[in-house]
Amino acid sequence: MEKKKKGDDVNAKWDACLDLTARRVAYSSLGGAFAGLLFFRSPVTRWASIAFGAGLGIGSAYTDCSRVFDASSSSASAALVAPKSTETSSSSLSQAVEE
Repeated sequence: MEKKKKGDDVNAKWDACLDLTARRVAYSSLGGAFAGLLFFRSPVTRWASIAFGAGLGIGSAYTDCSRVFDASSSSASAALVAPKSTETSSSSLSQAVEE
């Protein structure tokens, strides 16, 4: 049997990156929607603030995921950890994001 190194599981990296991207796009879009409702009156400007927030989320997720895929397998600090689907408390999810 093949022995896999700790950082060589590409499927786990993809899962973590897709999860991170989805969360960051959703949260930053919500932030953009809130800011648009708070500061702007025009619907076009509100949609632009949502799009800007989504772009920030995609950009920050891309940066973190590119660090994970470019990092060597010996570097443990650059690994993303996908949250487990069985956890429901918000504190456990925030701990998974911080790692």
